[in-house]
Amino acid sequence: MPRQQPAASRPVRRRSYDQFCASARALDSVGDRWTLLIVRELLAGPRRYTDLHADLPGVSTDVLASRLKDMEQGGLAVRRKLPPPAAASVYELTERGHGLLPVLAALAEWGAPALAERRPTDAVRAHWFALPLLRALTGMTQEGVLEVRLDEGEFHVRTGGGAAVGSEDEPYGFGPAVRPDARITLDAELCLELGRGDVTLAEAVKDGRIEVSGDGSLAAELRGG
Repeated sequence: MPRQQPAASRPVRRRSYDQFCASARALDSVGDRWTLLIVRELLAGPRRYTDLHADLPGVSTDVLASRLKDMEQGGLAVRRKLPPPAAASVYELTERGHGLLPVLAALAEWGAPALAERRPTDAVRAHWFALPLLRALTGMTQEGVLEVRLDEGEFHVRTGGGAAVGSEDEPYGFGPAVRPDARITLDAELCLELGRGDVTLAEAVKDGRIEVSGDGSLAAELRGG
């Protein structure tokens, strides 16, 4: 009778659809509840576990730890320790993990019509509006860091060559030390309208619904110059 392998050393087999299909394989990696939202949080740069938990209201500590472990095993994220003085452990996306940006942007575009009304139980974070806004920023040619100011808070995106969320310039993505090349001030509803394609960035700036600050080439392009 073959000797049974000790339970502790047996390889863990993740759940799978067991279908020879690209969509099924993708869902094997990101189809679990919370995984794509963790990717959304990491698009802005490396995050500490406590920061992730704070910006994912409703997720339990056990589930978050399990999903992060699955993401590491699946090659979507890595954990590393920052050098002093930070000396903190952070999670960050791999190149394969960053490849999910267009997937999340498409999901945000598809889901935007469902945000007609904010429910009393809905949590909100300013940076959650970055994905809907990407649709309006994708065509910009000037590269730079754009600060976006909403009533709910601020976040940053990098423009040029296809807009992207976050940056590798700071250990936690965009931080206070990063000086933006331009700033825009608008409201969350307009972010959603831009994401749905109901209005263009140029139209919103012309109508005064977006206030542009800055003197460089990025600000000039935003103003239509």
